[in-house]
Amino acid sequence: MRSDNPQARNQKWPTLAQFPLPGKVLVTVIILTMAVALGGAAGQIIVHDIIPTFFSDQPSDHSDDPVKPDPRASKADDQASSSRGDLLAETPVQTEVTEKQPVYQTEQFVWILKWTHIHLFGMNMIFIFMGAITLFLNISIKARTWLIILPFIGVWVDIATVWLKSYVSPAFFWLHILGGGLFGTVFVIVSARSFWEMFWIKSKT
Repeated sequence: MRSDNPQARNQKWPTLAQFPLPGKVLVTVIILTMAVALGGAAGQIIVHDIIPTFFSDQPSDHSDDPVKPDPRASKADDQASSSRGDLLAETPVQTEVTEKQPVYQTEQFVWILKWTHIHLFGMNMIFIFMGAITLFLNISIKARTWLIILPFIGVWVDIATVWLKSYVSPAFFWLHILGGGLFGTVFVIVSARSFWEMFWIKSKT
């Protein structure tokens, strides 16, 4: 990611270091806002999932079997999703089944589908904005390309994990760490590089 790369110098748009002050302020506000959003998500996972699961003396409320009937489960999707975090979350299940339903009509499927589309919109919007900022980094085209695409791969891994741990095996929840670590690491790299270019190096025109 050297800033003196010929491909970076010859790009057809300005680098972040060449942005006027209003442009730098806009980029800064975008990054800080997205950082707060990701920080809130990380806090939810730590408080609702990691600490109760790995550090609490009390028995965990999370079941190893996401399709096992749980008499404590609520039939309301919003109530079920708000009572647990995302990392190790159980998906809601039917406690009473009078007749066999198609998979797409089950409460579990509907809840996961709802969770998926909300998170796809929310997480992808963060990296659409970050991807636009990455375009103006003074680094090679190859590096910019990877920094744009890797977060979206991480988001898809994170989303796919919910389906895998629900319909294949609960052990797949560890993929949340891989997906989240991927887009989280790229976010930190792009943010740090952006601030460095905008405020710590001189613009070369």
